[in-house]
Amino acid sequence: MREIYIGIDVGSVSTNVIAIDKDVNVLFKTYIRTNGQPIDSVKEGLKQLEDTLGQINVIGVGTTGSGRQLAGAIVGADVIKNEITAHATATINFVPDVRTIFEIGGQDSKIIIIRDQMVVDFAMNTVCAAGTGSFLDHQSERLKIPIEQFGEMALLAKTPVRIAGRCTVFAESDMIAKQQFGFSKAEIIRGLCDALVRNYLNNVGRGKKLEKPFVFQGGVAANHGIKAAFERELGEEIIIPEHFNVMGAIGAAILARDYIRNTNRKTNFRGFNAKDIDFKTSSFECKGCSNRCEVVKVIMEDKVIAMWGDRCGKWTNSI
Repeated sequence: MREIYIGIDVGSVSTNVIAIDKDVNVLFKTYIRTNGQPIDSVKEGLKQLEDTLGQINVIGVGTTGSGRQLAGAIVGADVIKNEITAHATATINFVPDVRTIFEIGGQDSKIIIIRDQMVVDFAMNTVCAAGTGSFLDHQSERLKIPIEQFGEMALLAKTPVRIAGRCTVFAESDMIAKQQFGFSKAEIIRGLCDALVRNYLNNVGRGKKLEKPFVFQGGVAANHGIKAAFERELGEEIIIPEHFNVMGAIGAAILARDYIRNTNRKTNFRGFNAKDIDFKTSSFECKGCSNRCEVVKVIMEDKVIAMWGDRCGKWTNSI
């Protein structure tokens, strides 16, 4: 029976579920819209995985992303890691000499600085969504260009047009103005790609020492216009790994593999029956101190199986 490690990356826009073997060959991957229902999206990912791979033996499971703790509780994860660690782990596996990672997803973006295969610095966007996948989705709808063709159209532009990319409001109003001036859609899209890359490097990458090799991943890496804009801005080649849109999930699976190997433990995986179990979440305010932490708890068939959100660990460690 084939032995696999599962990685799950739950974000606000998408839930990615992958399976790898011990040599990190990707055997299965799926991208599911989270649609505000992370429990359902994780269950759907497990169902697709089981239907696709058939008889398999799950050796370890890792979760990451903003919904990593919830996903970990649902599936019985062996490791639950933040996105920085997961993405860096996967990238180092595929591009061992990487020194700078650009990661742009649905609603957030991050930059990770690597030296000697170790994370030495990182940053994430904070309040502005300019440059993320959701903003590009919105602009593709407004311009009536399918998002799949967005990047290719940018490559057709012969003349660059400068678009203000400091925030989504300014970028959109500037794009509308340029349309009224008569610029083509291709020229405007190229200008938008250039603006978003400038905004990303000036904000997320501010103060960072950017060195090649550069790796670009996350869903937005599918946009060839953004890749070309990075290469124009930096004057260097940008590497896009084969599995660019599921790197976080791959990293989580690799971390689970390493954990199982190093500890010789058996996996906590609940099995594929987890997709048929009823899970509920709720929260309460802890009044144990002045922090008043919001504590989230996950209930499986009337039993609390996980809690988090407390700074002191009072509730987290009570399970």
